[in-house]
Amino acid sequence: QVQLVESGGGLVQPGGSLRLSCAASGSIFSITVMGWYRQAPGKQRELVATITKSGSTNYADSVKGRFTISRDNAKNTVFLQMNSLKPEDTAVYYCNGDHILTPLGMLYDYWGQGTQVTVSS
Repeated sequence: QVQLVESGGGLVQPGGSLRLSCAASGSIFSITVMGWYRQAPGKQRELVATITKSGSTNYADSVKGRFTISRDNAKNTVFLQMNSLKPEDTAVYYCNGDHILTPLGMLYDYWGQGTQVTVSS
């Protein structure tokens, strides 16, 4: 059974930094795309950043230049380095894995349970 588990959320002051991690566990050969999404209270879930197995990245305009996504393919882990955090970055951050190749076949669109990030003074 495949699971995605996030860690690294918390409370930080404006201008501060946090690093999120998400580890995929289970019998996994590869994960084509891994990414981070977030959902603020009363808002829809939105894309933050994605990264392919080959390292191609995509960012939401609101986080470009402040957030950096990276991954360790050997450990099926994705990271999100968040710098210059703003109060509007406050949200639950969710890890996503798509096109997960396992011994039982391809799995699509798996989500972690989410980790809270709060930016406040």
